[in-house]
Amino acid sequence: MALFIAVGAMIGGMFATDAWTPKLGLDLRGGTTVTLTASTDGGGAPAGEALEEARGIIQKRVDSMGVGESEVAISGDRQIVVSVPNVDEGKLVEMVGQTAELRFRGVYVGMPVENSQAGTPGQTDEERAKDPNRQPELPLAPPAPRPTAEGEGLPPSEALGWEPSEQDIADFQRWTCNMPAPDVSDQPLFSCDREGTTKYLLTPAIIKGDQVTDASSGIPQGGVSYVVTLQFNEEGGKAFQSATGELAAKQEPQNQFAIVLDGETVSAPSVSEPIPGGQAQIEGNFNQATAEDLASVLRYGALPLAFEVSSVDTVSPTLGGEQLRAGLIAGAVGLALVLLYGLFYYRGLGVIMMLSLVLAGVLTYGLMTLLGESMGFALNLPGIAGVIVAVGITADSFIIYFERIRDDIREGRSVRSAAVSGWKAAYPTLLIADAVSLISAVVLYVLAVGGVQGFAFTLGLTTLVDLVIVFAFTHPVTMLLLRTKFFGRGHTLSGLGKSRVGVNVVGGRTRRRRTAGTEA
Repeated sequence: MALFIAVGAMIGGMFATDAWTPKLGLDLRGGTTVTLTASTDGGGAPAGEALEEARGIIQKRVDSMGVGESEVAISGDRQIVVSVPNVDEGKLVEMVGQTAELRFRGVYVGMPVENSQAGTPGQTDEERAKDPNRQPELPLAPPAPRPTAEGEGLPPSEALGWEPSEQDIADFQRWTCNMPAPDVSDQPLFSCDREGTTKYLLTPAIIKGDQVTDASSGIPQGGVSYVVTLQFNEEGGKAFQSATGELAAKQEPQNQFAIVLDGETVSAPSVSEPIPGGQAQIEGNFNQATAEDLASVLRYGALPLAFEVSSVDTVSPTLGGEQLRAGLIAGAVGLALVLLYGLFYYRGLGVIMMLSLVLAGVLTYGLMTLLGESMGFALNLPGIAGVIVAVGITADSFIIYFERIRDDIREGRSVRSAAVSGWKAAYPTLLIADAVSLISAVVLYVLAVGGVQGFAFTLGLTTLVDLVIVFAFTHPVTMLLLRTKFFGRGHTLSGLGKSRVGVNVVGGRTRRRRTAGTEA
């Protein structure tokens, strides 16, 4: 009775949440998997703490996209695997791989980029050379190599007092937006805006991105366009107020500060007075999506490691549906074979097995559906394999129980007595077997990553369901049916007849055929 109340409560929960099907993983409904490989200066494996920190940052970035059932896991000693359903592939790669190195720098010079130099933003040198709109230009020597390591420049407190050398000016004049520029915090930076129409000679960094504690996007009161608002910590707020006070005393364009993200100038507002309160706004040609993306990247910080995108794999919904169909067919075939064998070998007892398996299936399906709604559990292909394996585990429980009953009948016990003694002998074995399966599932879930955890979870869940079904349904129903004449007198179709047990069951007790020596 308690079991049926629990099933009713489960169905009521499905009604309340309007959830009737389990949530599906990426391999069954389609999605994108991005594999990132960390690189270090020495070529060795990165520190485990840094890799875990990067995983946490990427997880927060992915979660900020509003996508459920995403997964960010460490694989090996240098890889992070990101799996997200129903997200644009390019947007995902940009979001998870962007280092988001944010710095605030003073503007020393800002000048429009000539058409001959600018070309089309995003063009390579080869594409610019073939651009029919490109104007002829005199050949210029490339800029001299710039410093690539910190330690030789100015600290933030002295950055606004920096003055360029003749070499800096000459390099800046030769530099174009299509050329790389090392972004070193204590060195000046050559940078362009996002449109590639203005290039800047910037001072060393006055504030670093790790002093930003929060970022949000929206349209300010009285405004008409989206902005990104930054909040500094106490140290950053004091540094920002001091820097804006110093900038306000300068002439244009040196009264501007540039907000630089990964070497690109996002915004370069001018300052007319000190800005207290530890807040700053990034203004630009933002729409809602670009403002939210930028705020998300800034909010969750820079990655502590450099990553390369090793692979991007996308499973289409069509392929995921085919895999789901194949998994369901495999499960249905396995279940049908177990039921046919149970009915053939155990006859009437096989009906108990069939009812138990059907009830176990209903309970497992409902639990997976509710767990998907409550804790985000998503059924994947290995999870379906775990359910199929559990069919065999549940069938083993019936075999152990029914065979113990048959053994006791062969020893001369009545059917009713054998049902009691058989259960007493069988249930310790059932508990041990299910405990081993449950421990294996827990260990596998803790140690494994990715889809294998789905197998371990469903294996553990169905093992618990097996225990509940055997103790709350199979055993009570078996005890009830063995009291009937059909089973108690060993009917041929009961599964306890002579052809199955090897002895005659008469009046509920067994009768062995006497041998010739005994009759003599």
